[in-house]
Amino acid sequence: MRPSRPLQFTALGLGFLFLYIPIISLIVYSFNESQLVTVWTQFSLRWYKALWYDDELINAAWLSLKIAVLTACASVAIGTWAGFVLARMGRFRGFTLYTGMINAPLVIPEVIQGISLLLLFVEMAKVFGWPAGRGMFTIWVGHVMLCISYVAIIVESRVRELNPSLEEAALDLGATPLRVFFTITLPLISQALVAGWLLSFTLSIDDLVLSAFLSGPGSTTLPLVVFSRVRLGLNPEMNALATLFIAFVTIGVVAANYFMQRGQRKRLTGVL
Repeated sequence: MRPSRPLQFTALGLGFLFLYIPIISLIVYSFNESQLVTVWTQFSLRWYKALWYDDELINAAWLSLKIAVLTACASVAIGTWAGFVLARMGRFRGFTLYTGMINAPLVIPEVIQGISLLLLFVEMAKVFGWPAGRGMFTIWVGHVMLCISYVAIIVESRVRELNPSLEEAALDLGATPLRVFFTITLPLISQALVAGWLLSFTLSIDDLVLSAFLSGPGSTTLPLVVFSRVRLGLNPEMNALATLFIAFVTIGVVAANYFMQRGQRKRLTGVL
């Protein structure tokens, strides 16, 4: 027996309220004059002004943004190749090992991954003298290792849904496999690539554990700064910074959805 429509809307509304009321309250209290984050006094931009002069927080946010963008781009490039191999190359020799290595970061705790990478970089520095220290590069490597698996799974599931007759027809007409990939396959899986990019960006900018192991002096990411400050008490500047990030991410997601839908409409118009 299917539940009634009012019950469905009620459950859906409660779910959305549970998810978004904390975010809305955070945005509202970012405009609060009081230093107490849970006591409203009056509307003010005080904490946005304070955030503007907080060099530590701004530098950490800028570093996290740069690492997140680089991580997302590298993860999509490598993860797309990995997912395509999983979906199209069949069960080749070493397929089980290959699949296990792709999926390993999903099941291995980040603490273990962080310790392993830290030991790797320390030994490489002893043997080769590189990397000389831990910083942006080592954090980026750790985040890419984590995010590749997510992109590969998303791309694999999308590639498996494609109709191979489109690519076979292009090959029969004389197109090279490389041109078929960039002309036909890549546009068809573009939504999966955008989803993988956004997911990688979010995972990177939100990561705390790997960054704690792989960061060094002068390379403190935003989650590390926020975590160190929150332990001493909630700071209204965090609400202001979180509001700016929410606005930035919302604009990015809306823009990505708009361009994907416009591209989809163009392809459908071309087919019709």
